[in-house]
Amino acid sequence: MHKENILQKNYTLNQKFYQLKLPLNIDYMIPVNDSVRLLSQFVEEMDLTDLYSTYSKIKENQVSPRKMLKIMTYGYMNKIYSSRDIEKACRRDINFMFLLEGASAPDHATFARFRSLHFAPCSERILAETAKFLYKIGEISGDAIFIDGTKIEAYANKYTFVWKKAVTKNMAKLLIKVADLVKECEELYDIKLIYKNEVQMKHVKKLRKKLYALKKSEGIEFVHGCGKRKTALQRSIEKLEEYLSKFKEYTQKVYTCGDRNSYSKTDVDATFMRMKEDAMKNGQLKPAYNVQHGVDSEYITWLTVGPQPTDTTTLIPFLKSMEENLKFKYLKIVADAGYESEENYSFIEENNQIAFIKPSNYEISKTRKYKNDIGKIENMDYNEEKDFYICRNGKQLKAENIKIRKSKTGYESEKTIYVCEDCNDCTYKSSCIKGNNCKTPLEERVKRFETSKKFNRQRKSDLERILSEEGCLLRMNRSIQAEGSFAQIKQDMNFRRFMCRGQKNVLAESILLAMAHNINKLHSKIQAGRTGKHLFELKKAS
Repeated sequence: MHKENILQKNYTLNQKFYQLKLPLNIDYMIPVNDSVRLLSQFVEEMDLTDLYSTYSKIKENQVSPRKMLKIMTYGYMNKIYSSRDIEKACRRDINFMFLLEGASAPDHATFARFRSLHFAPCSERILAETAKFLYKIGEISGDAIFIDGTKIEAYANKYTFVWKKAVTKNMAKLLIKVADLVKECEELYDIKLIYKNEVQMKHVKKLRKKLYALKKSEGIEFVHGCGKRKTALQRSIEKLEEYLSKFKEYTQKVYTCGDRNSYSKTDVDATFMRMKEDAMKNGQLKPAYNVQHGVDSEYITWLTVGPQPTDTTTLIPFLKSMEENLKFKYLKIVADAGYESEENYSFIEENNQIAFIKPSNYEISKTRKYKNDIGKIENMDYNEEKDFYICRNGKQLKAENIKIRKSKTGYESEKTIYVCEDCNDCTYKSSCIKGNNCKTPLEERVKRFETSKKFNRQRKSDLERILSEEGCLLRMNRSIQAEGSFAQIKQDMNFRRFMCRGQKNVLAESILLAMAHNINKLHSKIQAGRTGKHLFELKKAS
């Protein structure tokens, strides 16, 4: 063989003659207990009518939607998230070839289109189908749901931020400039627009129309470039157009923010949140999504994706979405302290469910400092019959007024304000009355606080439940199962940043991850002989 012959595009011209021996059926090369076989059987049992309905036509030589779902899920099961890497695996990996069943490997664009155009519109229904099948085979209990959330970074530039507060501030400054310009133009061009010294947007639009009419009537030609002198009218019109363009930009940004405080220009659905995984160790805000998992028997039965930086407001939308899609209701709702609120307690009560939510003050209430704080209402005696508290000095704090507080979500809570009957010459005053933000001297101040009777009742009954033997068992399982699902996705599956943009596509990607996690979990439970077990047992001290 000549050395120059190696520089041919066709590498088969120089290969030596040898026979590659492969069995005609690659099925023999895959172990009988491989997870790819379980995945294939699992997807075959699913009803994928919704997925097929997203296709207008399926060609004869085209890889079927069922096979595409198998390949995408198996890619996520093996930490392959890029469509290009999945295409490469289909050409080189024997397990992917097994799923293709002899069909030629689709290109990366086909996988990307499948994920965003076909899987995304019906992803929630497919996840519901997965949960129903697991329930049917006895792997899901359907009794208690363990809920937790985490923040996963969006596929967006962390420096392309838009802050609602800054935009609103700049808009207010711009409106002042616009008002000054309107008044200036009234004097320059003898135009009367403003009534009662109030400048409105209709005045600005009217001014714009009059200035262009003035330009046309006087036959003024606008000039541009160096060495050209602009007329006063041209400068006024250009300044007005600049202000209107900027006002339109600010309005669009405020509208895009909606109820959020910020968003990213490269992914407008992503909100800037404080992430735990911070390379700079300075609490830098990054564009991210709040992913909520509902876990039952170690399987992710339901999930939601939202822009909320905290978990409190995510619980009710999560429960509504889960009940609507799964068509059955969990009796016990187990969640961490981040989900405690009167609104959440009330919703669970009205929905005939039982809350096992750890109170937000549960850990701190066990400390000596908290128990010795005489200013806390938890450390005061309460007379339920006559509705008053008794402080350390033996004085009564009676109900003075009732106020209605409205939350950001629109929930109205009834707050009762209690005021001490006499705080004069009290020796415990400095320990009882806290806060230095009041201009009134401490000697003249009176102990007062507001509290919700409904919330206090709900918290008290919830605390009794979580301290019971069943409550301890469920809380322990929540920390293992719900937090464990995020640990496996972030650490074991090494998924820490989304590959898609937009909340709809991010939700689809999260559901693919959940399906991959569920198949891996089912595989490990089958191989370990742990099928049918829903809860980890509570270890008792010997």
